[in-house]
Amino acid sequence: MVELLSPGHTTCAGCGVAIAIRQLSKGCPNDVIVSNATSCLEVTTSAYPQTSWNVPWIHCAFETASSTASGIEAAIKKLNKPWKVLAIAGDGGTFDIGLQAISGTLERGQKVTHVCVDNEAYMNTGVQRSGATPHDAWTTTSPIGKKSSGKKQGKKPILEILAAHRIPYAGSASIAYPADLVQKMKKAFEKQPSFVHIHCPCPAGWKIPESDTVKMGRLAVETGMWILYEIEDGLLKINKRFPNRKPVSEYLSLQGRFKHLAPENVKEIQASVDKRWEELEAQEKAGLKFLY
Repeated sequence: MVELLSPGHTTCAGCGVAIAIRQLSKGCPNDVIVSNATSCLEVTTSAYPQTSWNVPWIHCAFETASSTASGIEAAIKKLNKPWKVLAIAGDGGTFDIGLQAISGTLERGQKVTHVCVDNEAYMNTGVQRSGATPHDAWTTTSPIGKKSSGKKQGKKPILEILAAHRIPYAGSASIAYPADLVQKMKKAFEKQPSFVHIHCPCPAGWKIPESDTVKMGRLAVETGMWILYEIEDGLLKINKRFPNRKPVSEYLSLQGRFKHLAPENVKEIQASVDKRWEELEAQEKAGLKFLY
């Protein structure tokens, strides 16, 4: 195990991404090389001439974490070294402008583990909506008003999209469930190419107290707004379920980005969450390989 980051970076107090990196470090091999796209993580850990990284690390453009990782993997293969490659990007660099590069790397079967630290908007550049932003959430580019209740679209199903490349492993994780996250990282490095999608609450962008980051992550799972599951060798498995899920209102009501929601909006979100659970449970029960 290697601690990827040293103390002294400049992430915000309560930053979910910083917590995620600390936790995923516990599932990393010692000999790992990191390709890191422009993001909150990059700008807060690499202010020239200093760095917080304890491993070989390269900063690349917003959309190129995976293509840069592809080049690193090719060099490792040429040198015949046992090193592992980790590509890290935020939701913008994964769901949107980085999707083409990730798809290419996975399609080629390159031995790279891709991690998305998902705080559900382009937080680094001013809280703009991304493909990961939930339905009805406020952002600076999905404002609220008389004719708008926030983002009109739902969250892109990125895990299924990437699992559809027929990779050996894809899993979702949360900073509120560290043991599950670490176990999934270990699997991801064993079964490359792979993808791990980590839910990372953001106090600044979500308008929550800095002390509530982990609490909000836990509530996301307890209400079903975030589901812990994995697709391993094509088979889907839900890793955490509750006999009686909490209502989504408990999660939404604590966040400033959802404070504008009317009862009918909350009802629609609850119905969407219930439907999502039904779909994943049906897939799990069927035991059919996911697009294999």
